[in-house]
Amino acid sequence: MTQSARPIGEHLREWRQRRRMSQLELACEAEISTRHLSFLETGRAQPSRDMVLHLAERLDVPLRERNQLLLAAGYAPAFPERPLDAPALQAARRAVDLVLAGHEPYPALAVDRHWTLVAANAAVPPLLAGAAPELLAPPVNVLRLSLHPAGLAPRIANLGEWRGHLLDRLRRQIELTGDAVLAALMHELAGYPTPAARRSGLLAPADGYAGVVVPLRLETDDGVLAFFSTTTVFGTPVDITLSELAIEAFFPADAVTAEALRRAARR
Repeated sequence: MTQSARPIGEHLREWRQRRRMSQLELACEAEISTRHLSFLETGRAQPSRDMVLHLAERLDVPLRERNQLLLAAGYAPAFPERPLDAPALQAARRAVDLVLAGHEPYPALAVDRHWTLVAANAAVPPLLAGAAPELLAPPVNVLRLSLHPAGLAPRIANLGEWRGHLLDRLRRQIELTGDAVLAALMHELAGYPTPAARRSGLLAPADGYAGVVVPLRLETDDGVLAFFSTTTVFGTPVDITLSELAIEAFFPADAVTAEALRRAARR
């Protein structure tokens, strides 16, 4: 409500600056005059509904925030937000479940825009052994679980490297979305102490992926398992829930990890 109460021009200028675009660059992208864009940002002209959506597309504004832009301009929201278990999203939910199950015996999970766990396959729970129960109680925040001193952090062999990777991803996400919840999460995670055993230096990454991907090297009963991850999102979502859903799939970074996961699945 507070966001939509601001003039549409302020919203447009803020998103343009967040994307580090000049008025000339955005005007060229949107195929409008710089004068007209200036009038829109200063409130001397009122954009049509189509123009709001057109500029939002050029600025790559997330769907949730596009609704805010429309409200600020006096128009009804264009994008629905339904829970993932809503009848209209049943096909999408089945697709998520199929991807997660199909990735076994390797771990995979689905998260929302705030990194809250939505679903996970059977390979994930065994890797969370030893984490504090309160961190595993819903709603589970995956980043908090990973970096909290009572979570996975004590078992991450290359904690400094992995922590830096996660914080960099979160920082870029905040820059793209301006999400205040993510900014608060970033402040919390950055304040976590690094376990004393890791202060003297992190373990060197194994040959084969150093400088190519950032691995997660997790200490388990089967030894140190190494993973790299990929992110999958819906390609053309028009629902806010789907647009904010991401599947994080982890792959073994070496043969030892692959065999350990296969053994665990057989057990």
